[in-house]
Amino acid sequence: MTSKELLYVEDALGHENFMKTCSKTTSEQLKDVNLSTYVQQLESKHNEIFNKFLNLL
Repeated sequence: MTSKELLYVEDALGHENFMKTCSKTTSEQLKDVNLSTYVQQLESKHNEIFNKFLNLL
Protein backbone atom coordinates (compact mmCIF):
# COMPACT_ATOMS: atom_id res chain seq x y z
CA MET A 1 0.00 0.00 0.00
CA THR A 2 1.41 3.37 -0.97
CA SER A 3 1.72 6.20 1.53
CA LYS A 4 -1.03 8.12 -0.29
CA GLU A 5 -3.38 5.13 -0.03
CA LEU A 6 -2.53 4.74 3.64
CA LEU A 7 -3.38 8.39 4.25
CA TYR A 8 -6.72 7.87 2.51
CA VAL A 9 -7.55 4.85 4.68
CA GLU A 10 -6.53 6.70 7.86
CA ASP A 11 -8.70 9.66 6.84
CA ALA A 12 -11.65 7.38 6.08
CA LEU A 13 -11.22 5.66 9.47
CA GLY A 14 -11.37 9.04 11.17
CA HIS A 15 -14.53 10.01 9.32
CA GLU A 16 -16.27 6.73 10.04
CA ASN A 17 -15.27 6.88 13.70
CA PHE A 18 -16.72 10.40 13.89
CA MET A 19 -19.98 9.24 12.27
CA LYS A 20 -20.22 6.28 14.69
CA THR A 21 -19.76 8.58 17.66
CA CYS A 22 -22.27 11.15 16.38
CA SER A 23 -24.84 8.46 15.60
CA LYS A 24 -24.47 6.86 19.02
CA THR A 25 -24.76 10.18 20.85
CA THR A 26 -27.75 11.25 18.78
CA SER A 27 -29.63 7.96 19.15
CA GLU A 28 -29.25 8.17 22.93
CA GLN A 29 -30.70 11.69 22.99
CA LEU A 30 -33.68 11.11 20.71
CA LYS A 31 -37.07 10.61 22.32
CA ASP A 32 -38.77 9.33 19.15
CA VAL A 33 -38.30 5.54 19.27
CA ASN A 34 -38.53 5.03 15.51
CA LEU A 35 -36.04 7.76 14.76
CA SER A 36 -33.70 6.51 17.48
CA THR A 37 -33.85 3.00 16.02
CA TYR A 38 -33.02 4.35 12.57
CA VAL A 39 -30.02 6.28 13.87
CA GLN A 40 -28.84 3.15 15.71
CA GLN A 41 -28.95 1.34 12.36
CA LEU A 42 -26.81 4.13 10.90
CA GLU A 43 -24.35 3.66 13.76
CA SER A 44 -24.19 -0.04 12.98
CA LYS A 45 -23.58 0.66 9.28
CA HIS A 46 -20.78 3.12 10.05
CA ASN A 47 -19.25 0.58 12.43
CA GLU A 48 -19.32 -2.00 9.63
CA ILE A 49 -17.65 0.41 7.20
CA PHE A 50 -15.06 1.35 9.86
CA ASN A 51 -14.17 -2.32 10.32
CA LYS A 52 -13.84 -2.84 6.56
CA PHE A 53 -11.37 0.04 6.33
CA LEU A 54 -9.53 -1.24 9.39
CA ASN A 55 -9.14 -4.65 7.76
CA LEU A 56 -7.31 -2.98 4.87
CA LEU A 57 -4.45 -2.28 7.26
